[in-house]
Amino acid sequence: MIQGKVTGRVWSSKHIGSLPKGALLEVEVAGNRIIAFDPLGCATGEDVLITQGSVAAGHFTHIKAPIDALIIGSIDSK
Repeated sequence: MIQGKVTGRVWSSKHIGSLPKGALLEVEVAGNRIIAFDPLGCATGEDVLITQGSVAAGHFTHIKAPIDALIIGSIDSK
């Protein structure tokens, strides 16, 4: 798992029909930006936990979703 901060949303006029409900978010991780799928409803500025690779893709066992980065948690501030 890696920690990052949501910096914005990614909008698209076309999408893959097998993609489940959720949003594509831009997340800053150690100075780099990645696009992660968000099934949780996270907001801009929120700290999140992300998993990548086969673990992210394997989360969706009932469908084939082309997802390489998945937000799996929102980190609450103290």
